Amino acid sequence: MIELTQEFGFDAAHFLGQGAAENRRMHGHSFYVEVTLRGEPDPSTGWLRDLGEVRSVLDSIRGLLDHRVLNDIAEIGNPTLENLAKFIFQSAKVKLPEVARVKIKRPSYGQSCVYEA
Repeated sequence: MIELTQEFGFDAAHFLGQGAAENRRMHGHSFYVEVTLRGEPDPSTGWLRDLGEVRSVLDSIRGLLDHRVLNDIAEIGNPTLENLAKFIFQSAKVKLPEVARVKIKRPSYGQSCVYEA
């Protein structure tokens, strides 16, 4: 079994409807995402998945999120780390069925969240 991970980053704003006052105000973060694929490589190519194809799929997801207000993306729901990790996982899985895990990090806060199916 092979695991292959591709990373990407984006900056976005959001606000939460609950929690501390600072969370209820519009604010922004830099997010860093690791998307991990798992499976057996194709015997003829030696690849689990062409990395160029992985990058292309993740670039399209990044384009949906980067420099956006996450609250405006209905499919995310309440834009928590948990919901954001799930949204990225489900979006990537459509075109990359080997996706096994998404980890999203906010290093400035020392926080991360992992979503696995």
